[in-house]
Amino acid sequence: MTLSTLGLLALAGLVSGFVDAIAGGGGLITLPALALSGLDPVAAVATNKLGAVFGSGSATLAFYRAGKIELETMAAPALAALAGSALGALALPYAPREMLADALPLVLIAVAIYFAFAPPLREESRPARLSPRLYTLTVAPAIGFYDGVFGPGAGSFYMIGLLGLAGFGLIAAIAGAKIANFGSNFGSLAVYAFAGHIALAPGLAVGLGAFLGARLGAGSALRAGARLVRPLIVVVSCAMALKLAASPGAPLREWLAGFFAG
Repeated sequence: MTLSTLGLLALAGLVSGFVDAIAGGGGLITLPALALSGLDPVAAVATNKLGAVFGSGSATLAFYRAGKIELETMAAPALAALAGSALGALALPYAPREMLADALPLVLIAVAIYFAFAPPLREESRPARLSPRLYTLTVAPAIGFYDGVFGPGAGSFYMIGLLGLAGFGLIAAIAGAKIANFGSNFGSLAVYAFAGHIALAPGLAVGLGAFLGARLGAGSALRAGARLVRPLIVVVSCAMALKLAASPGAPLREWLAGFFAG
């Protein structure tokens, strides 16, 4: 792989890390870039996890240093997400990926509508709908499993779970989502690495860019809060939905083609 290609992958990682640290969905940028660099689909997915570990790890460190992550609260969900994602990666050959790809655009559109029209996002915490123990045993490993099997939007789903179910305030939810996402990225990465699917040079190029971008993104989220986070989540969710819906063979694309053709 040429130096110019590695440089472009690092640039994609930089942008991805910035977006992912705030709203999730950074894989929307790096996964196509890795595929275009010549990697086969499995290697692209596996190598993308290496870059994602750098990005989510960098964001986690930035939020922790800012005092926004309580390890005693988030360590158990992060470990549960790690275990769930490792199981998801192991189940990948048997998972209904096509069904997930078909349903996810509608889920992401619902996420965008929620954040576009929901009441103002608050910084302060609220009463939790799930106890920390129940959240750790159910929501965290379920999203982790999804991240290991498929992945797009997992960071956003962690954040929504912490906001809506665990009672976190906005910045605490973003920060908590980063350490949970780091756990699930690491869990699936370990499985892919053991299977020998990681392309080291492009993965490190993406990882370097993602590490720097995530530090910038975390700093921006800390400074701007909901003024930046809310519109970015809407834009990223819509972009992911459009990308998935426009994929060849996607039911929504075929339905729209038939509708306009008829």
